[in-house]
Amino acid sequence: MNVMKIVEYPKRDEWAELLRRPSMDTKFLERTVANILEDVRRGGDEALRHCSRQFDPYPITDFEVTESEFEEAEAAVPDDLKNAIKAARANIEKFHAVRHQDGEPIETMTGVRCWKRTLPIEKVGLYVPAGSAPLFSTVLMLAVPAAIAGCREVIMCSPPNATGKIDAATLFAARLCGVGRVFKIGGAQAVGAMAYGTSTVPAVYKIFGPGNQFVTEAKLQVMRSGVAIDMPAGPSEVAVLADDSSIPEFVAADLLSQAEHGPDSQVILVSNSRKVIDDSIAQLGEQLDRLPRKEAASRAIENSKAILVESIEEGVEILNEYAAEHLILAVRDAEDVAATITNAGSIFIGNYSCESAGDYASGTNHTLPTGGAARAFSGVSTASFTKTITYQRLDAEGIRNLGPVVEAMAAGEGLEAHRFAAAVRRESVEAKDV
Repeated sequence: MNVMKIVEYPKRDEWAELLRRPSMDTKFLERTVANILEDVRRGGDEALRHCSRQFDPYPITDFEVTESEFEEAEAAVPDDLKNAIKAARANIEKFHAVRHQDGEPIETMTGVRCWKRTLPIEKVGLYVPAGSAPLFSTVLMLAVPAAIAGCREVIMCSPPNATGKIDAATLFAARLCGVGRVFKIGGAQAVGAMAYGTSTVPAVYKIFGPGNQFVTEAKLQVMRSGVAIDMPAGPSEVAVLADDSSIPEFVAADLLSQAEHGPDSQVILVSNSRKVIDDSIAQLGEQLDRLPRKEAASRAIENSKAILVESIEEGVEILNEYAAEHLILAVRDAEDVAATITNAGSIFIGNYSCESAGDYASGTNHTLPTGGAARAFSGVSTASFTKTITYQRLDAEGIRNLGPVVEAMAAGEGLEAHRFAAAVRRESVEAKDV
C-alpha cells in the first residue's frame, strides 16, 4: 500500500517547494479570533460564558476547578498512571533543574562594571489542549520548569469535556506540579482571558502551551498587545533521517506517533536507501490498521513525503532547511550526525530513541517550535519562564574613561541630550581634578 508520496533525488532548487508546509487562508481565522479576543477583553466572564455556550460540548458557568474536582480526579486516575506521571515529572524536573548561574560583575573598562540578574516571570498562564485527546503530559512540560524558575503565580486553562469537567489525569498532574488555579476554558477565549484578565481569571504576563489554529492565532494577536508568548506553534511534525542501519518497523512507528495527532500533522522520511523507504512504507500500512486513530493518521501520512537522497550528508542539508519540530536520527554514527544538525526543536539519536520518549518522560520538553520556527526559536525550558535584567555602575573613573565614547557616538547620531548626560558628568569629574 502506497501511503506516502516518494520523491527521488530532488534537485537543490526544488527543496524549498518540496519542504513547504501546507498553508491556509488566514483571513477568516484572524477575524474570528480578533472578535473573540475583543469580546473577552470587553465582556470578561460573561463573554467567556457566551463562548462556552457556543463552542464547548458542555456549557460552563463557573470556570475555576474546585477542590472537590481535584479530589475526584485524583481518585479516578489509576495507580499505574499516577506512578508513570510521577516518574515523568521526576525526569523532567531533573533535566530542567540545571540552571546557569548569573555571571559575576564584569569590568568592561576601568571604572565600568556590568552584570546581569535572572528573575522569574511573576505571572504565567499555561494552556493545555484537550481537543482530540487530553494531553496531560503538557501539564508536566510547562508546570515543572515554571516551578523550578520560581514563578509566583501559575494558572492553567484547559477545555472542558462533554461532562463539563477537565480530564482527571490532567488535574492530577496540575496538582502534582503545584499549579495554583485551573480554569475550564479552552480555545481563543482562554488565551484572551489570561491575556486581559476577567473577574474570575487573573491576567498573566506570558502565555505558554500548544493548541489548535485558533489558539495559536490568539497567542499571536495578544502578543501584539504586550503579552509575551512562548513561541508560534502549529501542527505537530516529525522528520526521520534513516540509512540501512535503521529498523523500518521503528521508523514507521515514529512517523505514525506524530501522524496520529491529526490530519494536519507533518511527517517526513529522508533516506539514502530506497529499500529503507519501501520497507518503512510497508510497515506504515501494517501499523495503521492497528491504530484507534487510523483515519486521522492515514490522512496525515497521505499528505507527507519520503525523500530519497544521494547521501546522509545531503539528507542533513535538507533537514537543516526544513527545521523539524522532532528529528529522529536512525543512522550510523548518529551522535556525529547530530552534531551537524543546526535547525531542529529536539533531536532523537539512534534506533532506540523513540519520539514518544521526549513527548512524555525522557526529561526534555515536548513544547517545541513548529512550522520551521526551529531556525530561530527554542523549545520551552526553565529559561522560558525567566527574564534577565542587566545592570551597569560607573564610578568617577568610569565616566572619565567611557564618557568620551558615549559623547562621540551620541553626537554622531545627533542626540544632544544623550551626549550632554555623559559630558556633564565627565566635566564634573575633571573639574574636581584641577
